[in-house]
This record gives sequence, C-alpha cells and structure tokens, in this order.
Amino acid sequence: MFSFTVAAVVFGVVFLAELPDKTALAGLMLGTRYRASYVFAGVAAAFLVHVALAIAAGSVLTLLPHRWVQGVVGVLFLAGAAVLLFKKDDDEEEVKKPADQSFWKVSGAGFMMILVAEFGDMTQIMTANLAARYDDPVSVGVGAVLALWAVAGLGIVGGRTLMKYVPLKLITKIAAGVMLVLAGFSLYEAVGG
Repeated sequence: MFSFTVAAVVFGVVFLAELPDKTALAGLMLGTRYRASYVFAGVAAAFLVHVALAIAAGSVLTLLPHRWVQGVVGVLFLAGAAVLLFKKDDDEEEVKKPADQSFWKVSGAGFMMILVAEFGDMTQIMTANLAARYDDPVSVGVGAVLALWAVAGLGIVGGRTLMKYVPLKLITKIAAGVMLVLAGFSLYEAVGG
C-alpha cells in the first residue's frame, strides 16, 4: 500500500541531498544551451533507472534480520552525512554539445551524462537505505524519483535564480542534519529494537 508519509520523507531527504550536487549545475548548463523539455526528458529517464537500481538494492537488504539492516542503514546514513559535511566543491565538468538540437540527441546527452555522473552517487545510496528502512519500495521510489526530477527541473529552468537566494552550504548542512536524524533513528532501532 502506498504511504504518502514515506514518500514525503523520502522526497525531502533526497531533494535536500541532491540540490547541492552537480546534477542541478549540469541541468542548468544543458538547459541554457538546449530546449529544456528535451534535456528534462533525458535526465528524468536516467533518474528512473537510478532509482530502480537503488530500490532493488534496498529490497535485498530487507531480507536480512531487522536489527542488522537498521544498524547498516544507520552507519550508512552517518557516512552520508559525513560526506555531505566534509566534501569539497567539485569543479564544473565540461559537457559535450550534441551535434544538433534534435530530441534524441539532446535527451540522449542528458540521459548519458546523468547515468554516468550519478551512478553510485550519495542520493542513490540514500534511496537504497530508505528502501531498506521503510520496506516500502513503491513509496520510496515515488518520493525519490519526484525529488530527483524536482531538482533536475529547478536546475534546468531556474537554477541561477535559486542559487542567488539559497546558499548551497546551507542546503548541504540541512541535508546532513536530516541524515544524522535518520541515522539516529536507525541505530536506536538496531540497538533498542
């Protein structure tokens, strides 16, 4: 059964964690060069693939004893918070221009860029953790996909404006704080539950 609460929690966590990531910047860069709808189609398809892989990995974790899963999930959330707090800013990566402006060239460029750049990314690992924590693949998947699509859309359409008003460091700290809270809950359940 679909849980709006789980989907909302996942949306919030994944959205905050992905917003300061290179996806928003890459989307902004592609969106300024090419038709936004074409870029979004490719990026959205790539994120569907990533979330499906993360949900599958998280579903495998649910086969383990509950305490072990909560312990592993708690440690991974702690590691994710540490990565967000201590990571250094990446330089902008150069994106190759498609030869023309056709839908397939532009969306294919967006798809391949996100598929490669985001594979094994923190939000993919977080999505797997959330799938294991909640044992609700549909709700987690919907929340994660919508969050990733929202970040991509913001990056493509309004990234420059958003970055003027919301500092990336603040967003990163909020995402790390949320991950620390989730780590605390998971570790508490592992030890006390």
